[in-house]
Amino acid sequence: MRNLDITALRSFVAIAETGGVTRAAGLLNLTQSAVSMQIKRLEENLDLKLLERAGRQVVLSSAGEQLLTYARNMITLNDEIITKLTDKGFEGEVSLGVPHDIVYPVVSKVLQQFRAQFPRVHVNLNASFSRQLKEGLARGEYDLILTTEEGLLPQGETLSKARLSWTGAENGNVWRQRPLKLGFSRHCIFRPLAQKALDRAGIAWEMATETDSDRTIEATIGADLAVCVVIEGTEPPHMVPIQHSATLPEMPESLINMYGAEQAQSQVVSALAELLRQGYRDLKSGRRVNANVLREVG
Repeated sequence: MRNLDITALRSFVAIAETGGVTRAAGLLNLTQSAVSMQIKRLEENLDLKLLERAGRQVVLSSAGEQLLTYARNMITLNDEIITKLTDKGFEGEVSLGVPHDIVYPVVSKVLQQFRAQFPRVHVNLNASFSRQLKEGLARGEYDLILTTEEGLLPQGETLSKARLSWTGAENGNVWRQRPLKLGFSRHCIFRPLAQKALDRAGIAWEMATETDSDRTIEATIGADLAVCVVIEGTEPPHMVPIQHSATLPEMPESLINMYGAEQAQSQVVSALAELLRQGYRDLKSGRRVNANVLREVG
């Protein structure tokens, strides 16, 4: 296995961009003989002629033209790795606030990607309710927040727009019972929306539990003791969309918004914001389809 020398590639790119060994040596603060030797070793390693003389200038051979793009990419990647692993500017902490019900699936994947790119930056993730997250952002407690809401406030941006979906336990039946058992925390913004939709449809309902704990709600729904609504495509692994054939009312759309990106003062926060944008773009283009939906029988 042969390995390319980044230093030699850097000299090669410098020659390509300046048109000569002498100018490249000056740019790199090396001697002309050192640059020439690096190019010679690079050509021997590849067993290819990379440079040709054209009068007083040095030009790329056809093989050199093919190598140039790869060389630039390798140098960029090398410099990015060195910077992010050693630069003190890429140390520290980023505070991210997210509603509990949308941590899955995008945010968890984004945090994995962010850790790979910025291994020395700690992400302090806090799950709370949208209203409390916006209040915390105003107090400076967060660098970025995501919210689930019907509208968009100034200085925010919408990452996703999707319909709310009735969701229950896999192979569950409680959604067929009346009164319909609902599982929402007291502060969930989807709770009044679901209740009003059921009232308009003339469907009796009652709360299965009264709690502020999202984990208690998840356990209740996972045990097939209640149903809830979530943003389509964000169902936790132990819940599935209910294919109710219009026996439950259609729910409105909800927005997933991001706040704080416009005011970001660091490259790290901006990078996290861009990963979140891309995560929701990917979700939209390839929204997961759960084959284990609850289907109405008869």
